[in-house]
Amino acid sequence: MRRALAALVIATLSLGGSALGDEAVCYTSDDGEYPCAFTLLDDAGSFEIAADGMPTFQVWIDAPGEASVGAVFEPGGRSVGLPGTYLRSEEDGACWIGSETDTEICAW
Repeated sequence: MRRALAALVIATLSLGGSALGDEAVCYTSDDGEYPCAFTLLDDAGSFEIAADGMPTFQVWIDAPGEASVGAVFEPGGRSVGLPGTYLRSEEDGACWIGSETDTEICAW
């Protein structure tokens, strides 16, 4: 099922469709798997994932397969840039892995 959802997210991103506030399943290596809202931020495929009680992550596509990530750790807080470049996972295109910390962020 994850692969099918990942394929849907990837298809949406590659077509530049709007996924504003769509329900998704998210995963981070720090927080595990949880239900979240997925919001497409631009035509490049940048996106945000958010859920109550969890950090909000913005994945900003810099180049194909490369992204910068920011996180807001408390409601109303400032976005903090996470270290390193995030690279799209070769095993699951819905996941991004930090080059400096191996932190993983996924949205299906």
